[in-house]
Amino acid sequence: MEDEAEIYEGIRAQFPISFGKQSKSQTPLELIHNATRRTTTTPAVDDEPSSSKDIPSLSSSSKAWLDSVKNPNPRNKDLQIGPTRPVPDSGQGNEEDEGEMIGPPRPPPIAEDEDEDEDEDGMIGPPRLPPIAEDEDESVPMIGPPRPSMASAGSDTEDELDAEEADQYRLPLSNEIVLKGHSKVVSALAIDHSGSRVLSGSYDYTVRMYDFQGMNARLESFRQLEPFEGHQVRSLSWSPTADRFLCVTGSAQAKIYDRDGLTLGEFMKGDMYIRDLKNTKGHITGLTCGEWHPKTKETVLTSSEDGSLRIWDVNDFKSQKQVIKPKLARPGRVPVTTCAWDREGKCIAGGIGDGSIQIWNLKPGWGSRPDIYVAQCHSDDITCLKFSSDGRILLSRSFDGSLKVWDLRKMKESLRVFEDLPNNYAQTNIVFSPDEQLFLTGTSVERDSTTGGLLCFYDRTKLDLVSRVGISPTCSVVQCAWHPKLNQIFATAGDKKQGGTHILYDPSLSERGALVCVARAPRKKSIDDFQPQPVVHNPHALPLFRDQPSRKRQREKALKDPLKSHKPEIPMTGPGHGGRVGTTKGSLLTQYLLKQGGMIKETWMDEDPREAILKYADVAAKDPKFIAPAYSQTQPEPVFAKSDSEDEEK
Repeated sequence: MEDEAEIYEGIRAQFPISFGKQSKSQTPLELIHNATRRTTTTPAVDDEPSSSKDIPSLSSSSKAWLDSVKNPNPRNKDLQIGPTRPVPDSGQGNEEDEGEMIGPPRPPPIAEDEDEDEDEDGMIGPPRLPPIAEDEDESVPMIGPPRPSMASAGSDTEDELDAEEADQYRLPLSNEIVLKGHSKVVSALAIDHSGSRVLSGSYDYTVRMYDFQGMNARLESFRQLEPFEGHQVRSLSWSPTADRFLCVTGSAQAKIYDRDGLTLGEFMKGDMYIRDLKNTKGHITGLTCGEWHPKTKETVLTSSEDGSLRIWDVNDFKSQKQVIKPKLARPGRVPVTTCAWDREGKCIAGGIGDGSIQIWNLKPGWGSRPDIYVAQCHSDDITCLKFSSDGRILLSRSFDGSLKVWDLRKMKESLRVFEDLPNNYAQTNIVFSPDEQLFLTGTSVERDSTTGGLLCFYDRTKLDLVSRVGISPTCSVVQCAWHPKLNQIFATAGDKKQGGTHILYDPSLSERGALVCVARAPRKKSIDDFQPQPVVHNPHALPLFRDQPSRKRQREKALKDPLKSHKPEIPMTGPGHGGRVGTTKGSLLTQYLLKQGGMIKETWMDEDPREAILKYADVAAKDPKFIAPAYSQTQPEPVFAKSDSEDEEK
């Protein structure tokens, strides 16, 4: 025991004293969140109207400013934010001051003859109200909210509305982390309903699974899957109970996995030689999209390039429940590029390759004829369709660089079209905010563009641009999501060489999710983690450890052997030479020797055939061996048939 203790202490002496001790991280949360804070929250956009550029994307600092507006403190008379603004001279009261100011824009200057009691050197809060009368003098500074007056009663209500309007756009954009691991663009994203697990699929043919509860600040995935070798991952969708998820790849067969990434089943592939798609048991070409039913945990929906949508039962992988064939202008097979359920699962929407949007209502006796058919909605393939929760609004995203807002009660024309949204990926989607006041989508990076991949937020009621958030300067934004429980925004980005999932959050607005894993420091290495490499000292004990014999020496020995290494000789033609027997006097040695010794004489070439036969006539007559002995008793004298020349001629 003492020797073991000495050995342990000798090993322990090679490590620092703090090595292996479990100690909690002493880093404050403020420093951790400061490390993940975004430098630029909302990039300026030159081609947008001023009304959309002036709308702030509120973070924690903006929230504090709003709180100061709602709850002013009149006791702090000398409080001032920003550099001191010079007091205008009496003769220059109508000129603007050039000093910098923090907060909302400064109101227009007051007239020269205003009262001195209304002058202000510093202002905190919303913009100052316009002057009541022109004969007042600016002499007394004012601190805090604007002074109430009878003439400004209407403007007070306007300021309150503006503050409420700004408050409803509280976007969690102050901090950002990136879930890395993919080598190409991330084309699929799914977050379970509790917000604990994240799935990301990529063009590198893999699916990575992340768990916020078990993940530390290294942000590593706990499992990696390859659903179908050589096929891109195009769509991921959780079941309503979040115990299984659907994986759609570029192959014709979708797969079902459980929550831990174990394969539960694979759907059937149809017969590609059957022309009628309703008679096949599955898709025959690559899938494009798939989504789990929002209410029923046994039903999934898939769309394919073969021009059909199929509804499946996850308990029966051998055949689908329903086949939906879209309405086409002319017979043929046009791919279905995307599909979607509504919130209640009573309606299906499909984006067709000819640019049309078709909607089917699930009712008794329904078939492939769509209830709503809108032709030529987009000039290119549709990449995403999204229903609102109330079932009134439908959003569509396309390769043509546009986003359209549709009213399901009036589908003849779109309510609004947003242009200049580059889209180079077939999986670019649209999502609503948790309260559905906003909807957002991503943009792709073009060759000559300088803006990079953006995340664009739009107001659903006003149908105007709210904000544009830069995600990556070189990578395109494909998938996005806004989780209602976490209040965090997910955006996938990447290109041909890299890919990742960006998570935007605000420590004062978001909950769990990224906040949990960022604050968890990686586990320190312990002495118990040291594992030396095992060495096998008895390699010939079992055949498993026995070395295979080398064939090199055997090959070298065979080359030196003249018999084994000698090439077989080619048979000779003609007379023999060099001690070899030729083929003229027999191919065998025995035949050759007999012919040379005279024992075998070949005289048949020189004899007459008639004479060779007649020389045996006397012998046959004296000693018959074949025919005569059989008739010696019954017919002593042989009688042969004589030929008659006349009979032969006849």
